[in-house]
Parts: sequence; C-alpha cells; structure tokens
Amino acid sequence: MAASLQYIAIEGVIGAGKTSLTKKLTEHFGGKEVLEKQDENPFLKDFYLNPRQFAFPTQLFFLLSRYRQQQQIPQRELFHDLIIADYIFAKDRIFATINLENRELLLYDKIAYMLEQDIAKPDLVIYLQSNTERLIYNIKKRNRDYERVISEEYIRELNEAYNQFFFNYSDSPLLIINSTEIDFVNREEDFEDLVNNAIKPISGTQYYSPGK
Repeated sequence: MAASLQYIAIEGVIGAGKTSLTKKLTEHFGGKEVLEKQDENPFLKDFYLNPRQFAFPTQLFFLLSRYRQQQQIPQRELFHDLIIADYIFAKDRIFATINLENRELLLYDKIAYMLEQDIAKPDLVIYLQSNTERLIYNIKKRNRDYERVISEEYIRELNEAYNQFFFNYSDSPLLIINSTEIDFVNREEDFEDLVNNAIKPISGTQYYSPGK
C-alpha cells in the first residue's frame, strides 16, 4: 500500500458491497475499519414504511451519528495505521436531497455545513458503481428485515443521485469501479485485480471496468 494512502473510503448505493469491500481491504492491508452503524438508527425501519413522516428525524440521526463517528478519525498527519471506512461524510447530503422537503433541507444544510468543517477528507474514495438491477438483487439476497420494503423506484432514484454526485466530486482522488459484474467477495481474482487498481497513483477521477 502506498504510504500516501492513509485513509480510504468506500462508497456506493445500498447493496453495492461497501461494507464487504471495507472488511476485505482491512483484512488484506491491516489497519482500522470504520463501519457505518445503520442498525442503530431507531427511525430507519419507520422511514422505509412511511418516508414522508420519518425522513427528517432519520436523516438528522444519521448526520449526527456519522459526525460523532468521524470525530474519531484524526487528521492525516496523526495517522499511525491505515483507516478504511465504508462511507464518506458527504454521502449524507445525497440522501437528504432526495428525502427531505425544501424547508427541512434548508435546516439540514445549516446543521451539516457547521459539522463538516472539521471532517478529515480521505486520501482515496472508491465508488462502487452498479446498475439498479444488481443492487436490488444484492439487497434481496442479504435479506435484512428493514430493507425488505425498499422499492425499486427508490433505489433507482438513489442510484441516479449517487452517479450525479460523483460525476461532480472533487474533494479527494476518486476511483470509480464498475461493480455490476465483479464479485470481489467470492472471486479472489476479482478482488486482487481491484486491489491492484486501487493502489496505483490516482489523481482526479479514474475508472476501472473489470475485464477491460
């Protein structure tokens, strides 16, 4: 692993494989993993059942929870071990944009702006880009109780929002991986190929499509 990579963040829509890749990279390289604590959000299940009523408390809980967790990540000059996280703090705004109505979003933005000022930025962001059909398949396969009611329409809207967000992303070097056909969990050759691309020097945005 290049010495310049001390903090890597994995991103992607629900079902993209963020946590699985984070765990495998941490096992491969060593270091510390930072995993999003979705199951701790007491509003999440209610949100999927009634998005309009529970969108704001769900979003606010996630924002504050992610902020509290990100405070445990030091500024990069203090790093001693590699840190690999399964989200970036900025992802919260993607969900807020599609879930909150205008007045709620204005209030959310004011709070988020104050919190994000002292958040450490990753040395590399890996975006697992996938099509909606593959995401739905992965969600159904893992069969989490609170995800069973997620609609295909919501995943499609979220997928489009993610693609738009990362099309304009410039806060950190970005590696976009076409993960629709790759299986880095069960095929070791896929994982090794992904690792080889991730450790190459990256500036700006680069793309990796397996088999090409």
